[in-house]
Amino acid sequence: MPDLSERIQVGLFNLMEERDVQVKGYRILLALDLLFVASANPEDYTNRGRIITPLKDRFGAQIRTHYPLSIEDEVRIVEQERATFPDVDKCVTVPGYMKEVIAELTALARRSGDINQRSGVSVRVSIANHETMVGVAFKRSVRLNEAASPRISDLHTLAASTTGKIELEAIEEGREGKVFGDLVRKAIHNVFGRRYDPREFEQALARFSEGLVVEVGSELPSSRYVDSLKKAPELASIVRRVAPDGAPHEVASALEFVLEGLHLSRKLNRDRVAGRLRYRGQPQPQAQPPDAPKQPR
Repeated sequence: MPDLSERIQVGLFNLMEERDVQVKGYRILLALDLLFVASANPEDYTNRGRIITPLKDRFGAQIRTHYPLSIEDEVRIVEQERATFPDVDKCVTVPGYMKEVIAELTALARRSGDINQRSGVSVRVSIANHETMVGVAFKRSVRLNEAASPRISDLHTLAASTTGKIELEAIEEGREGKVFGDLVRKAIHNVFGRRYDPREFEQALARFSEGLVVEVGSELPSSRYVDSLKKAPELASIVRRVAPDGAPHEVASALEFVLEGLHLSRKLNRDRVAGRLRYRGQPQPQAQPPDAPKQPR
């Protein structure tokens, strides 16, 4: 409808109101049981969704739609609309928390002051990000000849499928990367907070304080993650809460999710070394002896 010229829209007046049409001055009565439905975007790059006012007046109702209001609805739409391939689905399992991270990323973008909200952030962002995330996991599955699940270390690849679908308020060199990185970190932190309480990790964090270091990376085999968990049984029980089947690829994904959540909760330090991430404990402040002189201000 918005792409029709105003002259053609005027021609619909009688059809919608009196159920008749005129051809060269002859009035032709049409016994029609007519239902007319039209849609228009609030903003586009042609007519900006313009349906002329007299024609809008002839519609019985105007309904303003909206983006999904809940993470659950967003996930269901992504599952319905994403591209599927039988060979991919056989070897790639997407955990529920990773689907939530994708949906949460889009939800945060819709509330971000750095992103132009008139242009909007559609569900296509979530769909494209989900497909990209699955594609990275499938590539790892083929390369390592093992089943795979998407990992937190895969999420940097979503920049390509996100930045082209959002419009920033301010155009600055390198700004898109920073905005995207902030959104990803907030999305992981929010989903982690809904599933875990950081206070329940006290025993596991003690292992890191004793010198435990866990290295993760998108290219590492799942067996490396299983071996890391053997060094911290307290952490293993918590990880298996979101990976109940205990499959190595699911454990690898869950371990990265937990470690990154603890890092974003300021419970662990993280270093980037040769394209991989290393999580380690935070240094403990050294207590001064009771008789130690106070330092002057």
